[in-house]
Amino acid sequence: MDDERVPESRMRASDADRDACAERLATALQEGRLDLAEYERRLDEAMSAVVIGQLRTLTADLPEPPPPAERDVGEPAAVGAGRAALVSPWKDWVDEWRWWLGGAVIMTAIWGVTSIMGGDLVPYWPLVPLGIWAAILVAAAIWPDESSGSRR
Repeated sequence: MDDERVPESRMRASDADRDACAERLATALQEGRLDLAEYERRLDEAMSAVVIGQLRTLTADLPEPPPPAERDVGEPAAVGAGRAALVSPWKDWVDEWRWWLGGAVIMTAIWGVTSIMGGDLVPYWPLVPLGIWAAILVAAAIWPDESSGSRR
């Protein structure tokens, strides 16, 4: 009955097939096997692939990924739950501080421009929103949201 099976060159690719190919390409980029331009080109082709044969040609020159048991703990695992289990709960919190810093830079720039345009130093008003925001971030670290399993 194997003779009746549709060849890969004509078998339609699923979203899961395209996602698996994209993950393999991302691993190759991380390992230095692909440069950014080649990765982006192949990723675009993978996302628009219609048949599995197109996906196979995009990864044909890449080595097979090791089985999950042989991967390092720091390496990305499968998409979805496997990857979420490896991500530190502090990552979201650190990302929030990056947003806070961006907000601080923008608000301080606005404060500086308005002070220069007014000719006098205006009271440092960004202290209030930044202070409240920082207090919320610190509180999220001390009392995490246990129902969601994250630091938020």
